[in-house]
Amino acid sequence: MVSIAAMGDAEGAAYERAGVDLRAAERTTDLIRLAVEATYTSGVIRGIGAFGGLFELPRDMDRPVLVASTDGVGTKTVLANRYRHEDGVLEGIGHDLVNHCVNDVLVQGATPLFFLDYVASAELEPETTAALVTGVAGACREAGMALLGGETAEMPGVYAPGEFDLAGTIVGVVERGAIIDGSTVQPGDSLLALPSGGLQTNGFSLARRALEGRLEDEMPDGTPVWRALLAEHRSFLPSVRPLLDARLVKAMAHVTGGGLPGNLPRTLPSGLGAEVRRGTWDEPPVFGLIQRHGEVSDAEMFEVFNMGIGFVVTVSAADIERALELSPDLVQVGVVVERQGVAIV
Repeated sequence: MVSIAAMGDAEGAAYERAGVDLRAAERTTDLIRLAVEATYTSGVIRGIGAFGGLFELPRDMDRPVLVASTDGVGTKTVLANRYRHEDGVLEGIGHDLVNHCVNDVLVQGATPLFFLDYVASAELEPETTAALVTGVAGACREAGMALLGGETAEMPGVYAPGEFDLAGTIVGVVERGAIIDGSTVQPGDSLLALPSGGLQTNGFSLARRALEGRLEDEMPDGTPVWRALLAEHRSFLPSVRPLLDARLVKAMAHVTGGGLPGNLPRTLPSGLGAEVRRGTWDEPPVFGLIQRHGEVSDAEMFEVFNMGIGFVVTVSAADIERALELSPDLVQVGVVVERQGVAIV
C-alpha cells in the first residue's frame, strides 16, 4: 500500500527536474482567483476549481441557441512577449483574445455568456500568466460574461523557452428567431464598417518580418511602431448592440484572417458579392509601413490584413441614416452587388 500526502520539497523534485513546477501552478491560481471570480454573473453555478464549470442558461428566453467559438491571438504573442515588461502589454493580449471571440459570436447576433481560457508555456511563470488572465478577466467583465474556467499548461519540449501561447473558447446565446444569418441580404444593401484601429490579431508573422529592426521607430503621431502593432483588438459589441436591438442588421462580418475578400462572402447569400470603395475609411498608417518595407502588393495586403476595417454590418439602404445615428463610429464603405466576390475599387 502506498500512502500519498501533500508533497514536501523533496517529493516534488523529480517532476521539477523534468521541467514542471507544481507549486508555480498553485501560485498562479492564487494570483488569478480574485480577477476570475470578479467576472461571475448570475448564471455561474461552479467556476474556478471545479473540474468543469457550471452555467445556467437564461430563463427569459423562448428558444435559446448556444453559439460557440474557439480562437487564439496568433503570433501577436511573440511581439507581446518581447515587450512584456512594458505597461499593459500582457493584459492587452488578454483583451485581444476575449474581444476577438466576442466579435466572432456577435456575427450571429449572440450575447456572450461565458469564456474559457488556455495559457501554455515551456515554464510556468506565475506573474506572466496572472497578467494574461487578468487581461482576459477584465475584457470578460466589459462584455458582461463570466470567465468560467480555463487551463494553465506547462509543457517543456513543446513550447520554446520563454514563449507562451494564449487561446480561448466563448459560448454565447441568441434567440432562435433572432439569429443573424444573412438570408435577407439583397443587391443594393449597404455595407457599414467599424474601424479596427490596427492589425487586431492577424497578419503578425508578415508584419514582424517586414518591420524587424524598425520596431523602436516612431509613427507619425509619436507612437512606437511596436505599440502601434500591439493596438488592442476592439470589441464591437457596444457599437453593434443598438443596431441589433433596433432590428436593422441583415448580416455581419468580423474581418480577421483573410481580410475583406475572405470574410465578407461568408455573410452573403450565394450569388451575391460586395463592392468596397477604398478611401471611404481611414487606413491606419501602420499598414502603409508594413506594405512599403515588406514590399507587399495591394491585393495581398487586403488578403492578409483588415486594412482598418474591423467589422462590417449590412443594412438596408433605407436604414443607413438610422444606423449611423445609433452607432456614430460606423462608416458607409460599400454596397452589396449581384455578382460573387469582393471588389475593392
